[in-house]
Amino acid sequence: MTDQTSPGAVVDATVYTGGAWIPHQDVLFTDGVVTAIRDHVPGTSGIDGSGAHVVPGFVNTHTHLQQTLMRGVGEGLPLLTWLLSVAEDTVALTPEQAYLAAASGALEALRSGTTTLVEHMWPSPSSELHDAVMQALEDVGIRAVFGRGVTDRVDATRKWGSDPRLVQPLEEALAHTDALAARAAKGDGRITMALAVPNPRCLTPEGMAVVREFAEARDMTVSIHLLETTTDDDMCRAHTGLGAVDFLEASGFLWDRLLAVHCVELSPAGMAKLAARGVAVSYNPVSNMRLGSGVAPVPAMLSAGLGVGLGVDGAASNDTQDMLESLRMGSYVQRAFHRRADLLPAPEMLDLAFSGANRALGLPASSGGVTLGAPADLTLLRFSRDFAVLPVRDPSSSLLTTATPRLVDTVLVAGTPVLADGRSTRLDETDLTTRLLAL
Repeated sequence: MTDQTSPGAVVDATVYTGGAWIPHQDVLFTDGVVTAIRDHVPGTSGIDGSGAHVVPGFVNTHTHLQQTLMRGVGEGLPLLTWLLSVAEDTVALTPEQAYLAAASGALEALRSGTTTLVEHMWPSPSSELHDAVMQALEDVGIRAVFGRGVTDRVDATRKWGSDPRLVQPLEEALAHTDALAARAAKGDGRITMALAVPNPRCLTPEGMAVVREFAEARDMTVSIHLLETTTDDDMCRAHTGLGAVDFLEASGFLWDRLLAVHCVELSPAGMAKLAARGVAVSYNPVSNMRLGSGVAPVPAMLSAGLGVGLGVDGAASNDTQDMLESLRMGSYVQRAFHRRADLLPAPEMLDLAFSGANRALGLPASSGGVTLGAPADLTLLRFSRDFAVLPVRDPSSSLLTTATPRLVDTVLVAGTPVLADGRSTRLDETDLTTRLLAL
């Protein structure tokens, strides 16, 4: 079912479209889809955009919403040790906690201008945890590609498999994925199902064949952590004689609906193989810095023809769901690493954040800004909400260099406001805060 909104509009705004900022525009939408971008017609009814700047909502290509209750966990620990700390909190998570974590994390994402997030749930034998996260996504009203966690290899060390406490028979996890997809199909069209694989070490080749066949039959995205550090390569070589990318290729697990997350240690040969198969990459700069994992070779990825989207990662490795922070750091860390101030300028970073990995996610592209025929997932920014960004010489540059969630005034998903004056239109934020404080 699609979102059946009545015709609507954002009127008399400065709109980012076609790679340029055009003042005094009306953005018209029907049934949640942008149908026109035109010069302002006085008397047009709709959301008042005067003084506002309108952009497509950001697509956060990677997060773990359940980690919103784990901020600061394992601070100062390297990835594998940090994972063991996170696992303890994950095993102990209750459905109520999962709901509160997902609701607060999704709302925080909206407040930084994110309208779509790719939720990568950790595997769990508890269907109630996944159900609770879906309920939270429905309540917040954000668009989501919801990855149900799957794994079929057990290893308590997490080096060559998954924590046994989090493993569920693959057929049961996939059956529950179908149940979640059926539930989503009865909704407003904002949630689509996906599968979430912890890393190449957590699925056997037989499991990879089953997961790919399942996903392709249902036109689903599969998200997988890949080469966040050298561990994937080291373990895959030790157990299979192949590096991680070659192991995935030999197992038939590279195709155009695969989203490879992190790819910090991706080699030029690996980039070529991923690009040839249409695999997209999720770039998570703040998380990679926080865990000391390194700097993903994004300029080389783009040169190799890879689709690259921007991600925030879970709040246990980034500690916020702030896409504007990831936008800035994603550019700045590359400039520092390569010692080139011209790398990843504002227009290029905005395209990464709006739609860099959309093809792999089954989402329409919105390169260059607000696009006809794309979902009316729009963010209204008011630079006047924060004197610290003023004066605005160029809105794109200001978004990259100085923007914070304070600028986000209104967020629309499928043409419906889910955030107005910086606050949720659907959740009682006071009640949410009270429940979080009681944990």
